[in-house]
Amino acid sequence: MSESARDEIRRLLHGPCDPSALSALATLRKALADTPGTAEDGPGAGRAAGMREPVHGPGRGPLLLRRLRALAEALPPGAGLLDDPARLAAVHAHAAVADPSLCLAGLVHHLLCLGSLTELSDDHQGLEPRLSALREGRAKGVYLITEAGRANSHLATATRAELDPADGSFVLHTPDPRADKFGSAGTWGVEQTGVVLARLFAGGADRGVFAFMVGLTDEQGPLPGVELSSPVALDALPLDYVHVRFHRVRVPFAHWLSDGARIDRDGTVHDPAGSPEQRLQRTLRVGQGLWAAMPAVAAATSRRSAVRAVTYARQRSTESRLAPGVPLLAYRAQQTVVLGALADAFALTCAADGALAVRTATPAPGAQGREAMGFTPWAAVSQPLAAYKAVTVRTAARLTAECQHRCGFSGQLTVNRLAAYQGFHHAFDTAGGDSQLIFYDIGRTLAEQEQEQEQEQEQAHAPGPVPGPASPHWWPAVIHRHEDDLVRELRKRGATDATRDPFERWNPLLERAGLLGEARATRLMADDVTRVLGRLRDPGLVRALTPLAALHGVLAARRWAGSLLTLGTLEPADVAALSGAADRLCDAVMEQLPLLLAVFGDDEPDGTDAAPLAAPDVNAAMAATLTWTRGAAS
Repeated sequence: MSESARDEIRRLLHGPCDPSALSALATLRKALADTPGTAEDGPGAGRAAGMREPVHGPGRGPLLLRRLRALAEALPPGAGLLDDPARLAAVHAHAAVADPSLCLAGLVHHLLCLGSLTELSDDHQGLEPRLSALREGRAKGVYLITEAGRANSHLATATRAELDPADGSFVLHTPDPRADKFGSAGTWGVEQTGVVLARLFAGGADRGVFAFMVGLTDEQGPLPGVELSSPVALDALPLDYVHVRFHRVRVPFAHWLSDGARIDRDGTVHDPAGSPEQRLQRTLRVGQGLWAAMPAVAAATSRRSAVRAVTYARQRSTESRLAPGVPLLAYRAQQTVVLGALADAFALTCAADGALAVRTATPAPGAQGREAMGFTPWAAVSQPLAAYKAVTVRTAARLTAECQHRCGFSGQLTVNRLAAYQGFHHAFDTAGGDSQLIFYDIGRTLAEQEQEQEQEQEQAHAPGPVPGPASPHWWPAVIHRHEDDLVRELRKRGATDATRDPFERWNPLLERAGLLGEARATRLMADDVTRVLGRLRDPGLVRALTPLAALHGVLAARRWAGSLLTLGTLEPADVAALSGAADRLCDAVMEQLPLLLAVFGDDEPDGTDAAPLAAPDVNAAMAATLTWTRGAAS
C-alpha cells in the first residue's frame, strides 16, 4: 500500500488530525491497554477509617482519574485543550473502543463540563483552581442538567439559583424531589466539580436558565449542602449514577457562567440572549461539541464490531447438512449482515467527517439562528449536529447488536466488548439529547418552514437521471426525494394549519414528523458517503470502498422500504430488485475484503487489541484466556 493511500486512510479514520495528534493517539492506546478498566470494586473494599459512607465502589475514583489523565495527555495542554474538534473526537473514539464507560465519563468531563466552563465563563481566572484541576485530570467533571421527576425537564428547569444582593453570591437549592438532578456524580474518593443548570432568580424575578460551577465532592464524600443518593444502576452503561439535591449551597459570583450577562447593583439582569428561550439555547450550546464527537465514537466502535464479526464469520466453520465444513461467511444471509455492518461502519465514518465539518463551521456565540424550541431544545441549538448525534448512535446500536448476534456466544462474552458497545449506543439513544425527540423536532421544523425555503430546496434537489442501486449515488438521490415526499405528506395532513391548537395539530402527526426528521438525518449521512468517496484519490482505495458505499445504500433502502413504497418514492419492482443488487454488491465487497479489513482494522495497528475476536485464530485466542482446574484422581 502506498504512503499516499495510508495518509488517506488515516484521514478517513481519525479526521484531519496532525502528526502530533496521531502520535498522541498511539500513546493513548498503549496507556489504556496497560491500565485496567474502570470496573467497580466489591462493596466495602478498601474503606479507610473515618471516611463517610461511600456513594459508589471505593477505589474506582482514583482509577477513573488516572484514565481521565491519560485522555487529557492526548489533548492539547492547558487552555487549548478544547480547541481541536477533530482531536477531541479521535481521543474519545479511542476511549470508546477501549472502554465505553470511560468514553462517556470523558465526554461529560471534557465536552460538557469543561466545555461549559470554557465557553460560558466571562472570568476564567475566577474559576481557579478547579478549572486547572479539571484540565489536568486531577478532578472529575460532571454535568447536571436532567431533573428526574418530570419529562422534558430541560425546558422547565426547576433547580433555583437565587441572587443574594448582600454579597453577590448565589444560593443553589432543590425546591422539591421532582427537581432532583440525575447524573454521574457518585464517584467515591475524588474531587468532583459539576456544571449545574439552574434557574436564576434576581430581584424576585425569573431571569432564565444559566450554568453554575459547583463543588460536589472531595476525597471524603459530598461537600456541605450537597446530598447524593445511593447508586442508580444502569447496567448498559455502568457509571456512578446518582440523584443529587442541593440544600441552599452558596455559589460564589465568579462561579456563575454568565455568558455575557451582567447584574446591576439593584439586581437587574442584562442578558444579551434577549429572551428566556434564547438564554436556554445559548447555555446549551456546549452540546454541539458532544454531538460533533459522537459520530466519530459511533464509527470507531462500529468499525471494530464489523471487523470482528467478519473475522469470526470467515473462520467459523459450520456443520449444517447443506454444506458441512463451510465457513459462515459463505452463506448469503451471513454476508448481508456482516458485510452490511462493514458498509454501515464506512457510512458512519463518513458521517463523522461531516459532523466535524459542521462543527468547525459553527457560527460564533450569539450568532446562532433563532429557531423556536419544540419538544426539546436540541434541534434549536444546532439542527444538523443534533441530527448527526441521533442517526449515528441509533445506527451504531443496531449495527453492534447485529454483529453481537451473528458472533454467537462469542459475541456475548465481555472480553470481546460487543455487548459493551451495543449497550453504550443503546443507552446514548436517550442520553445527550433524546434521539426520537430530536427527530420529532427536525420533522416539525421541516414541515413548518416557509414555502419559499421549500421551493428553493425542491429546485436544489430537482430529480435528474437517477443511477441504478449499484452506484453509491443511487441512495442519496432516493432519500432526497423521499424527504421531499414526507414534507408534502405532512403539509397535506395539516402540519401548517395555524388555526389549530399546536398540540391538537401535531399529536396525531408525531410518528410521521419523526420519520421525516430521521430521513433528514439519514440524508446527511448518505451525502457524506458520496462526498468522502469523491475526495479519495488512491485508485485501489476507491475501488474497494465504492461497492461498500453502494451496499450501505441498498441495505438502507431495504430498511426504509415500507415508507418508500407507501409514498411512492420507489415502486414495488424497485424494492423487489434490491435483494439481487445486495447479492451482487456482496460479491464485489468479498473481492476487496482483505484490503477492507486492513483499512478498517487500522485503528490499532500496534496490536493493542487483545479481544479474541480480533485474532487471526479466534479459537486459539479464546483458549489462551482460559486457565484449567482438573479434579484429583481417585
